[in-house]
Amino acid sequence: MADLTQHTTARQNVEDAIRRLHEHAHLNAFEQVRAEQALAEADALDAGGPGHDGPLAGVPIAIKAENAVAGLVTTYGGRSNSTPAPADSEVVRRLRAAGAIILGTTVMPEFGQFPFSESAANGQVRNPHKDTHSTGGSSGGSAAAVAADVVRIAIGGDGGGSIRIPAACCGLIGLKPTRGRVSTAPNANLWGTLGTIGPLTRTAADSALVYDVISDTTATDDFHAPTPLSSYQDQVAAGPGKLRIGVITRPAPGPVRVDPQVIAAVQDLAEKLSRLGHEVDEIDEPWPDATAAFVPQFFNAIRDEARHMEHPERLEWRTRSTARLGAWVGPRVLKAAIREGERLTAKVERRFSAYDVVLTPTLARTVPRLGQLDATGSVHSLLRSMPMIAFTTLANVTGHPAMSVPAGVDRSGLPIGAQLMSFGSNEGMLLALAHQLVDPVA
Repeated sequence: MADLTQHTTARQNVEDAIRRLHEHAHLNAFEQVRAEQALAEADALDAGGPGHDGPLAGVPIAIKAENAVAGLVTTYGGRSNSTPAPADSEVVRRLRAAGAIILGTTVMPEFGQFPFSESAANGQVRNPHKDTHSTGGSSGGSAAAVAADVVRIAIGGDGGGSIRIPAACCGLIGLKPTRGRVSTAPNANLWGTLGTIGPLTRTAADSALVYDVISDTTATDDFHAPTPLSSYQDQVAAGPGKLRIGVITRPAPGPVRVDPQVIAAVQDLAEKLSRLGHEVDEIDEPWPDATAAFVPQFFNAIRDEARHMEHPERLEWRTRSTARLGAWVGPRVLKAAIREGERLTAKVERRFSAYDVVLTPTLARTVPRLGQLDATGSVHSLLRSMPMIAFTTLANVTGHPAMSVPAGVDRSGLPIGAQLMSFGSNEGMLLALAHQLVDPVA
């Protein structure tokens, strides 16, 4: 079992997390901090309160701002809600039941619509590796909190790469689980068929522990994945076995080109996989194009979230623009996009049936500098997003699990991530492979 505690008492753990949060305040990772409440909850835990013997007992955790935390406003990264949530989301409830202590909520772009954690409401999140650069997004605040070691675990969400992209930018493990693996309650879904919830961590062992806590769904959820045959921690401990791994570094046809530094890092990781005993083959074809299925669902998700805000007049102008641009996505267009996603799912499962895992870049580019959304409208911002999401959106459309793992650094010392994707519902295999690749040897 991963050991996520730094000290013998929950209070010491929380005090350390608060101290580190203040030391790294310039990163702008946190939106709302519940320091006094967290300390009180730590004292209750140390006194033997509920969760004191749980697998996450005394572990401070940060939560992306799209997840309800009782007593905090669920902001979705903007200013359009003002009423504190009356209850925790299902994921937060499960974390608390396991003994975790919620430190606060993390900064994200409004509605998670861009792979850059910049917003009118909260400004820019800075990368702990180089604070002139981005954390990616949309779970950028969560990634910064973990990369700066404020917390060991932070919850993110992934509707187009928003766990994997910041994981790549910050040198972390970020797994987008199978659709329906983790509850989105009190919401029936996250971005329709596209979105899932999961942690960002430093190690695959830590991710496995958290997924054992938060996995499973409720009657509220639209999607329900089959139950794993064993715990994720057991699967990580058992190892991945010998796998058949295909490698693709070519994006779908279009304007995106992959940076040579990224290609070299992915090829180095492929060589490491081969040395570990896996059967590794280069696939000389481009990555499948998910645009036709993804884009209509993306625009529909932004419009839907905008409609549910308490104060829609407070939406930032880019969000209002995105919602207007999505007016063409009516019920028929949306249904056609979902059907296209189902066809694509079947197609890629046939296409990659010879492989257990496919290895790709996570991003087509190196980590961008801050200010990607400065003085840009919705269309320009979406165009700037293309190299960030060229390899990630497929897994959201098909519902398959995919994760980013550290694969090296670029010439300036910033992290490069590689994506591991499988075409069943086996997150455990990916976590075991990541553990073999990047976790420190005990």
